[in-house]
Amino acid sequence: MIVTTGIDVGSGAVKAVVMRVDTADASGEARILAHSVGRIRRRAIDAVVEEVYGRALADAGNPDVAYVATTGDGEDTPFATGHFYGMTAHARGAQFLDPTARAVLDAGALHARAIAMAPNGRVLTYKMTSQCASGSGQFIENIARYLGVSLADVGAISLQGANPEKVSSICAVLAETDVINMVSRGISTPDILRGIHQSMAGRFARLIRSVHPAGPVFVSGGLAGDTGLLSALEEALGQGPLADRPARIVATEAHIPLVTHALSIHAGAIGAALWGAYRFGRLKAPPSAPPDPRPNTPPSRH
Repeated sequence: MIVTTGIDVGSGAVKAVVMRVDTADASGEARILAHSVGRIRRRAIDAVVEEVYGRALADAGNPDVAYVATTGDGEDTPFATGHFYGMTAHARGAQFLDPTARAVLDAGALHARAIAMAPNGRVLTYKMTSQCASGSGQFIENIARYLGVSLADVGAISLQGANPEKVSSICAVLAETDVINMVSRGISTPDILRGIHQSMAGRFARLIRSVHPAGPVFVSGGLAGDTGLLSALEEALGQGPLADRPARIVATEAHIPLVTHALSIHAGAIGAALWGAYRFGRLKAPPSAPPDPRPNTPPSRH
């Protein structure tokens, strides 16, 4: 058993996990010891990385760490042992949190991507949204600020919308103009947010279908906790309202279940930590050891 850490440096936040992993067996025990997250905002990224990483280590009891793995924009972290591509990290982290998952919808601060994967977390194919940020967490944060509501309350307020107002543009700047016009016309905040969520969900649903998932789709990233968006995504996939099932959403169209988890924002960091443990085991294996049966070890920058 060794301790590895994963650090996922995103556009809006840094996530870190500390894990204890059995490297003697590819399907061996892995357990999360601690996790931490910190918003970047206008702070120096290096400072946020050190703060989040230090807090996770302290919460885990400051264990000896065998491998520090980064993903996302963390490849220049000076104390990292190795770096893993974001898609492979998110796929492996999603598979750890929900072994039934066969695809990931990673909805982050600046973009969203759908990733189809094999049962062992190997990436099969992926598709991403365009560069426009109107389908992103940053867009939602900007709208929440303009409407004067807490980002944490956006999902619950959206669920109250009875007559959602359609957002006509996929451009973030023009969509924000739409919202300004809605406010001037007296459209309620719940109906505005519900309309925005429906617009985003329509694009996310098309993104999911484009990778033809062979099983449940795990929703990760900062938007995975937005119940308003999850409800709209469920509707876009043909199921109906979210009701009281925020942790598991079942969509009837094409029989694609959507799943998420309380730690879904940490999926990339978890995947990085697990791949780091895998690589550590490979590096420490004697020359006579048989090859690992798992295909496609993720590429590294180091």
